[in-house]
Amino acid sequence: MTHIAYLSMGSNIGDTKDNLTKGIAKLISHPEISLEEQSSDYRTSPVGGVKQDDFLNLAVKITTSLTPYELLAYIHQVEAALHRKRLIHWGPRTLDIDIVFFDDRVSEDPDLTLPHPEVWNRLFVLVPIQEIMSADFHYYHRVNQRIDELQQTEQSIERIGNSHE
Repeated sequence: MTHIAYLSMGSNIGDTKDNLTKGIAKLISHPEISLEEQSSDYRTSPVGGVKQDDFLNLAVKITTSLTPYELLAYIHQVEAALHRKRLIHWGPRTLDIDIVFFDDRVSEDPDLTLPHPEVWNRLFVLVPIQEIMSADFHYYHRVNQRIDELQQTEQSIERIGNSHE
């Protein structure tokens, strides 16, 4: 069975553009993952209270025959291949990939919560996804509503170009 997943990707260490490009290439090198859409690049302020550089973020829409847990395991391999170190919660990283939505699944499993537990609090996740989601997407209206609400906060996000230019 083919599933649709929306992934959020970010980097704020080293050559962030290159980290994201390599991350996408490694991700879609898996025979059971296909890239359907890729958002523009966005420069975003960090959240979570850890002092660090701004992030370069984007979102991708993929199709996959993997289960959510198989996809998560592969994402961890991709992050490790790009030298991701999990030292500080919400800290700086070479590459961060999160499964934001997997079809319309809802899961409260602490190992894989779906939708992603912080999605509704983060412009840097919602805005790139909004760019690539279709109007028939299960969470379409909620994504748009939440972006309107979050734009009143101190989170900053700036579109800086198309990732696949």
